[in-house]
Amino acid sequence: MSCAICEKRKEKRFCPAVHGRICPRCCGEQREVTLDCPSDCVYLQQAREHEKPRSMDELDRSALFLQVEIGDQFLYEHEHLIMSLSYALAKSARADHAPKDADVIAALTAMAKSYETLANSGLHYEAPMASVTQQAIAAEVQKMIREYREAEQKHLGYTRLRDSDVLRALVFVLRMAHGRTSGRPKSRAFIDFLFSQFAEKHSAVLAPQEARSSIIVP
Repeated sequence: MSCAICEKRKEKRFCPAVHGRICPRCCGEQREVTLDCPSDCVYLQQAREHEKPRSMDELDRSALFLQVEIGDQFLYEHEHLIMSLSYALAKSARADHAPKDADVIAALTAMAKSYETLANSGLHYEAPMASVTQQAIAAEVQKMIREYREAEQKHLGYTRLRDSDVLRALVFVLRMAHGRTSGRPKSRAFIDFLFSQFAEKHSAVLAPQEARSSIIVP
């Protein structure tokens, strides 16, 4: 039997994305490129185990918002905010099975641009988003930010979360997304990482004492 993709080489493994058997070469070349590989595919999981993390030097530096400084003190003081943002992304991805890492990155990039303008000039600027999927991701994150501020108001009597804090947290998560995705068009490696961090019924807005997770990485 020949490969269901190239129809030339001999098939050697079952591909759940095409519901047929394909050759190892097509599996390697088309994985998360033309193939919508399900997260539980054993060959995808094996590939991720052996895949080296992408170096920040390989990325477009302008995409990382390097002008936004994020120190260790910020990470310590705002770990709960970063975790809540990450949870909102996981929640949005669970609600819609279509998102890819590229959608999450695009939504975070647009939001970071908006908050950078807001933090620096006080002007509200809505960066355009290319798809309904990206808009839904951003909407869930914005909802979490509102709930976070409401929780602060309720427990502290005032809101201390600044737009510049939101910007730094967004940029931190964005950089993490760039580092954890494979970079392939249909990659969901970062989304799967988020799923591994949060149970489906996890609370969206975390109290500071509850915010301890491997989501914060060196």
